[in-house]
Amino acid sequence: MRSLHKTVLLVLVASVVLVLAVLHSWPTRAYSTVDVRQRPGTGVERLLAERLPEPDPSAGTIPYHVRESVAGLLAHNGCVCEGERAGVNLPFAQLLFPRVSAHPLHTAFQPSQLDEMKRRRAKEYQGFQMRSQTPADLLIVTEANSPLQYPTQGVEVRPLKTILIPGLALKDLPRDIYTLNFSASLGTFNVAAEVEGVKVRGDGEMHMTLSSCVLPNLNRQLQFITYTNTLFHPSTADTVQLETEGHQALFTIKIRHGVTPRLYNTGGDADKEYNISTLVTIATKTFLRYNKLQDLIDSIRRYYPTVTIVIADDSENPKMVSGPYIEHYVMPFGKGWFAGRNLAVSQVTTKYVLWVDDDFIFTANTKLEKLVEVLEKTTLDLVGGAVREATGYTATYRQTISIEAGEEEGDCLHMRRGFHHAIDGFPNCVVTDGVINFFLARTDKVQQVGFDPRLARVAHMEFFIDGLGALHVGSCDDVIVNHATKIKLPWGQTESDKTYAKFRYPPASSDATHTKNGLLYFKNRFQCLTRN
Repeated sequence: MRSLHKTVLLVLVASVVLVLAVLHSWPTRAYSTVDVRQRPGTGVERLLAERLPEPDPSAGTIPYHVRESVAGLLAHNGCVCEGERAGVNLPFAQLLFPRVSAHPLHTAFQPSQLDEMKRRRAKEYQGFQMRSQTPADLLIVTEANSPLQYPTQGVEVRPLKTILIPGLALKDLPRDIYTLNFSASLGTFNVAAEVEGVKVRGDGEMHMTLSSCVLPNLNRQLQFITYTNTLFHPSTADTVQLETEGHQALFTIKIRHGVTPRLYNTGGDADKEYNISTLVTIATKTFLRYNKLQDLIDSIRRYYPTVTIVIADDSENPKMVSGPYIEHYVMPFGKGWFAGRNLAVSQVTTKYVLWVDDDFIFTANTKLEKLVEVLEKTTLDLVGGAVREATGYTATYRQTISIEAGEEEGDCLHMRRGFHHAIDGFPNCVVTDGVINFFLARTDKVQQVGFDPRLARVAHMEFFIDGLGALHVGSCDDVIVNHATKIKLPWGQTESDKTYAKFRYPPASSDATHTKNGLLYFKNRFQCLTRN
């Protein structure tokens, strides 16, 4: 009897702890709802240019008061790798009150290696900046009350091609003669038509001058000014200098090829129900777990009999996996998790790719049509679903990612549980930065980001870190896939199970952990990772 009372008491305590954990992790913040649906542009869009004239020396004597609530939001360009201090060590403390930890990433290297790593990383980062930044990234401020009118943004020319420069004009000034000078370094100026009463010098050159006694005629001539790119570069910008007496302006002309579209012919009628077989390919990576893989395939075929399944396999003694609409690719033994993802995704030719683990099981709640609808009707590139564990718990694993600028030591990477906002029109969906290992994505966007093959067995969020800024990510909790049970009694484990566990769950001090931290440190130039 006492044993029964003790058991009931333990169950009650465990239930209370579980309820408290759920209540604590439940979002308390009031999230906004944002419309991210695809729709035509609004027409004319206004760009508000910040104007910062030369500071008045006398302004230094004027007192001011800093508004900390606003100033605190500004970037400090000096992030610090700090986590939260440990509190009272109580049972379930981390579950109930998750503490933000900080992980200095330079510890992935020996002290004797660190200086060399810093030097090489700094050199690579400098090269990255040179490749990724152009004059169009520089801040150019138009001085107040300038008589010059010119485009501040949005002028673009194809390499070695010619365009008309829009928006050029000169305001009325009391002068006998009006003069305008143009200068560039990667192209030449000319006039597409001549206007009477306007003198043009230097046409066809990098420096051109217009002059006239009649302002309306000069402004009419400005409507015909052309720019021709003469120095080939597939993606850069030219800084144009526009000058009149006592006034000077700068603006940029982007020089780049147009983006080549990647369009997918899905067949069928776009107004009818989505044809999942022509829109989606299911991709997975397997390693030794052929019984679980077969369960996955059987469950997919129950609901989607003609969807193509691409399997990447790096088992030591691979078994043949065949059947209608199945592509099985064998890799070298132990090649790795992300290498397998790259191989599988590289073979996808449909508009979307659905990533699933090989121990997932499709159910009636695994409605791919819902995920397709989200991607078809919004600007999202990737949308995750939910995974229901054998215990009945359903996880979405939503993570927000942000990067805080640092100095020579590198930037700080911050990851937190949660999401940014709900999605208008899709009540079960939110926008976030990282999702669980069950997601549907635009194939070209996943291939653009790619999976680092150096991450062999333990990795997932590294893909979303690499894709930050390139991927617009969402998550919907009403599309659910089941997760096969991970519970296996020791006496029921096969040699294959033991081998899999050895590769899949390396100790925290293993080379796999050092590899992950080392890549974050060098490849992504982070000094620290904080997460809860």
